[in-house]
Amino acid sequence: MAASKPVEAAMVAAAGPGSGNGVGGSSATSGPGTGGLPRWQLALAVGTPLLLGAGALYLWSRQRRRRETGARGDSGGLKRNSERKTPEGRASPAPGGGHPDGPGTHLEMNSLDRAQAAKNKGNKYFKAGKYEQAIQCYTEAISLCPTEKNVDLSTFYQNRAAAFEQLQKWKEVAQDCTKAVELNPKYVKALFRRAKAHEKLDNKKECLEDVTAVCILEGFQNQQSMLLADKVLKLLGKEKAKEKYKNREPLMPSPQFIKSYFSSFTDDIISQPMLKGEKSDEDKDKEGEALEVKENSGYLKAKQYMEEENYDKIISECSKEIDAQGKYMAEALLLRATFYLLIGNANAAKPDLDKVISLQEANVKLRANALIKRGSMYMQQQQPLLSTQDFNMAADIDPQNADVYHHRGQLKILLDQVEEAVADFDECIRLRPESALAQAQKCFALYRQAYTGNNSSQIQAAMKGFEEVIKKFPKCAEGYALYAQALTDQQQFGKADEMYDKCINLEPDNATTYVHKGLLQLQWKQDLDKGLELISKAIETDNKCDFAYETMGTIEVQRGNMEKAIDMFNKAINLAKSEMEMAHLYSLCDAAHAQTEVAKKYGLKPPTL
Repeated sequence: MAASKPVEAAMVAAAGPGSGNGVGGSSATSGPGTGGLPRWQLALAVGTPLLLGAGALYLWSRQRRRRETGARGDSGGLKRNSERKTPEGRASPAPGGGHPDGPGTHLEMNSLDRAQAAKNKGNKYFKAGKYEQAIQCYTEAISLCPTEKNVDLSTFYQNRAAAFEQLQKWKEVAQDCTKAVELNPKYVKALFRRAKAHEKLDNKKECLEDVTAVCILEGFQNQQSMLLADKVLKLLGKEKAKEKYKNREPLMPSPQFIKSYFSSFTDDIISQPMLKGEKSDEDKDKEGEALEVKENSGYLKAKQYMEEENYDKIISECSKEIDAQGKYMAEALLLRATFYLLIGNANAAKPDLDKVISLQEANVKLRANALIKRGSMYMQQQQPLLSTQDFNMAADIDPQNADVYHHRGQLKILLDQVEEAVADFDECIRLRPESALAQAQKCFALYRQAYTGNNSSQIQAAMKGFEEVIKKFPKCAEGYALYAQALTDQQQFGKADEMYDKCINLEPDNATTYVHKGLLQLQWKQDLDKGLELISKAIETDNKCDFAYETMGTIEVQRGNMEKAIDMFNKAINLAKSEMEMAHLYSLCDAAHAQTEVAKKYGLKPPTL
């Protein structure tokens, strides 16, 4: 089950790493309950902790919510979605920087008054679009202002930065904003303006730190700063992932993941057990012992290694068959491509898949399977048109192949084409009535459609459908897992917990189920210790489960344990199965780094768990 299927793996990447549970995890993460919030916000430790769990963003409500948005950019407050373009009269209050309560000297008041007058004159020029003259006035205000008047002086620097911004003099903008922030460290307007300047100067790290501080000060309530943070994190993530993924060492997934992947296919020739004719007579009598193949075939040797779960040798044996242009060359090409995909080497997999698809004389089921896998690869690379074309071609050349409709149904869910998804699942079920997986995923598709449409009667019908599926197929772990996600959405936590227990009893080696059950404890009972214990169990069960490391990292951020969080994110990065998934993980890691730097510089720390 879970993140094992081809299209589902694409859903994990498309929805953001950590979705972890295929149709019920990745597609659902962008569906019920997500609220459309970017994943990096989790790593910035928002005031109301958001935990990505089984099919939805779990909202763990806290008694203490952040009502205040922190220091504001002007005396009248900053509108949460307003443009920060205009100059201002005053900056945010700062310790020791206000006007004295008692009477000052006549000279001091005159100096400040003259500085304010120069600033006011500059504001008029600014509003008239005469930015050079405005800059001159603000410069005069800075020179006249008494040096101990931190708040006023920071305002003048920030106003001059605003004028430089209009002239697109980004270096000067950054310099003046730095002066303003030195005088008033929690000056939101100056921090955000400097963040924008750093963006223009391609200083992504500095931009991220500034916008992180702004997000925290504003309580994650301003859309502009949130969008900039999201943008720069994605850019940083893509840059780092591109370099890292290009030089990464191939990593074979866990045996449980591989077996689960192949279990999602019923018409896949290469994953079928070896036929009697492929074994020697002596081996047929050696039940339980390692088999030796009858022919000197690299492909048959690779199949033997599959049965022995000796997966690391499969690619090399397939290569021998291909180089020799042996009897099973088409099968060897498909098997090698499949394992290239499993180790995250899509560039090596594609030529093999292309060759199989183009072999008109090859078994049609081999070609259809290659199209399914290439289509899933395209979806993982965010190329939905190419993906759809491959699935449609597979249906054209092998219309009786249940796998085509099963996996295309998952693709349709990802594309929010739920009615078409249900039609594909129905066709899969018609061709293979015993397909428990397709029936469970059909129920989830119907549930998601009802949930997003807020249709209570359809929700109840979908929930009843789940009950029928698990009753008819009591050994289908995926049915319990998907049902648990729907139950969680409906806040039926106790019953959801029971479903996860049944899933674990059927598949005790499936790490993602432990993660989902752990997240459920956080939402249901606010039991952090139990949640972390279950996620640790997931890592113990499968130390290659990137979803578990990512989830642990997210929780550690919210606990304020930045060092451990970054370590968890880095472990997940090393296990990422696609460049896109790796980019998302880098975004989370960079967000945690940024928060660490902001805490050092400004003493800003959002609430922790």
